[in-house]
Amino acid sequence: MNPDKNTAADALFSVTGLEVALPDMAAKPAFGRAPMIQILKGIDLDITRGAVLGIVGGSGSGKSTFGRALLRLIEPSAGSIRFDGRDITHLDEGALRPIRRRMQMIFQDPMSSLNPRRRVGAIIADPLSLHGFDEIERRVGDALDHVGLPRSFRQRYPHELSGGQRQRVGIARAIALEPEFILADEIVSGLDVSSQAQVLNVLGSLVKELGLTLAFISHDLSVIRRLCDRVMVLQRGAVAEYADTDRLFSAPQSDYTRELMDAIPLPDPNQANW
Repeated sequence: MNPDKNTAADALFSVTGLEVALPDMAAKPAFGRAPMIQILKGIDLDITRGAVLGIVGGSGSGKSTFGRALLRLIEPSAGSIRFDGRDITHLDEGALRPIRRRMQMIFQDPMSSLNPRRRVGAIIADPLSLHGFDEIERRVGDALDHVGLPRSFRQRYPHELSGGQRQRVGIARAIALEPEFILADEIVSGLDVSSQAQVLNVLGSLVKELGLTLAFISHDLSVIRRLCDRVMVLQRGAVAEYADTDRLFSAPQSDYTRELMDAIPLPDPNQANW
């Protein structure tokens, strides 16, 4: 089942028949090439400007592969990806470079994505310098303001911050480039409930304040329900269900979605109130 294509003319991303096949290194013979394994199987999707799309599914469902293909970090095997009306499916890196500033990614593990030898200010400033921005110090300070971190944090190293603070640095680095689209890949999965709530609150506010379009990857439907307008459920590389968040939670159509919903833990009254 593929999601119905939105007919709105303001789709920032339009994906048609997207397929990705990658080498199966576990099955690679001693000599010769590894066999290919189909990861994504013909996904159709529009992402409307200003919307928050949730991408959910179990381990191995293709969530992260879809996100990386969307940003052209993985080469599609078939289908097409259009960004702001332009076909970017097979653009070379030179043609992609000016587009990359407009679509940023926040990674799951901030300790591995933030250079431990660089201070926070430099971590946020580096991509600004790479893309030729001016007034870099001001932009770094503004980015820290947006994510609710003191400007004094620019002098700290990542190991001096909590997990939630490091993740907010990752968000600050992404938004400093003034992108139109952000992909957040399992960015709260390693945080405690209180830190999760803080990071989700920051993202929700930024979507409204900056007019961002956001794709949020998670295995946790309770997090998706809190943040997202629409949800795409992936199962073994194909779309099991695609719907508005309220409709999906009130009347799920696929057995797989119902299984994911059954796995949502009941609220703990002693935990932070989202």
